[in-house]
Amino acid sequence: MPAESASINLTHHFLIAMPGLEDEGFARSVIYVCEHGSRGALGLMINKPSDISLKHLFDKVDLSLRRADLSDAPVFQGGPVQTERGFVLHEPMVAAAPDDADQDADRSVYASTLSIPGGLLEMTTSKDVLEALSTGAGPRRVLVTLGYSSWGEGQLESEIAENSWLTVEADLSVIFDTPVAARYDRALGLLGLQAWMLSPDAGHA
Repeated sequence: MPAESASINLTHHFLIAMPGLEDEGFARSVIYVCEHGSRGALGLMINKPSDISLKHLFDKVDLSLRRADLSDAPVFQGGPVQTERGFVLHEPMVAAAPDDADQDADRSVYASTLSIPGGLLEMTTSKDVLEALSTGAGPRRVLVTLGYSSWGEGQLESEIAENSWLTVEADLSVIFDTPVAARYDRALGLLGLQAWMLSPDAGHA
């Protein structure tokens, strides 16, 4: 029912691919949902590294990378949409409002940023975040993808109803502190599940 669809908001949740998901690109994927509303959803896969390192990506856009902690980090395959475009998931970098302004006027320091409700993460698509990282500054914890995943109106809800995805509230430690190869199992663990418990015919939790 449309009313039910409208009541589901999976922003700041993980989508965990079920074994029966037929799309090879999403097999065993964990997707962080950045935005979900009546018009659809947008998210980034967090456990599908590409063969490009961050240092290589920075070289391609003619920037140095003065962050030793990031140079060997992989660039991830965020999804099948706009795969030539970079998306940076990071901790909030907020420019404080002037003293005489409403504190709600605080906004991201970057030009094109989606602030994810809850204030825990932002997703930036403008080059200025890369420029900040290139100087040794910028957000401390980042995950960079090429491309993103998206669903049209009601599409994600339908896929969940078809047992394509499990959902659980996101845990940032899975994104930033967990080895890539362990992220799928760690995300399942948030639901008290292990991969062997799932079958293509299993219902969703």
